Amino acid sequence: MSKEKEVLLNEEIDFAQVRCVGDDGKVYGIISSDEANAIASDLGLDLVLIAKDAKPPVCKIMDYGKFCYQQEKKQKDAKKKQKVIEIKEIKLSVKIAQNDINYKVKHAVEFLKAGKHVRFRVFLKGREMNAPEAASELLLKIYEGISDIANKDKEPNFEGRYVNMLVTPKKA
Repeated sequence: MSKEKEVLLNEEIDFAQVRCVGDDGKVYGIISSDEANAIASDLGLDLVLIAKDAKPPVCKIMDYGKFCYQQEKKQKDAKKKQKVIEIKEIKLSVKIAQNDINYKVKHAVEFLKAGKHVRFRVFLKGREMNAPEAASELLLKIYEGISDIANKDKEPNFEGRYVNMLVTPKKA
């Protein structure tokens, strides 16, 4: 069901009595829905049902098209202002050489300085699955190299064939 159909407008409102409020804050009081419709049409506005569960139901006289436009605009502005977190993933192996570790750490530092989160992932093959502690030790060793600019968001944890660790940039 679309949002337009969730709201009752004008002639769709057929209660015996409604509490009517104007767009400018003017209170019309408790009147029949036909009378409220007449007032709204005289003003060239819409009668919108705000609270149907209230006793009596509450209606507001407003320009519904303008109201919808403003709501849409607010949602777009909120979406523009929200911060999207980007996670960069760095894959490793348990049998990685020290110069390769240094290279991966250098990339992680670049990502962290750019404000991105970094997930380190150690893939375990064959018999390496029997000792995931080696992967955890490797991740902790890597963290020591970036601990000055990063916070450990998640400790190294074993998931399937991977040991993962997530680090986030430190707040300035």
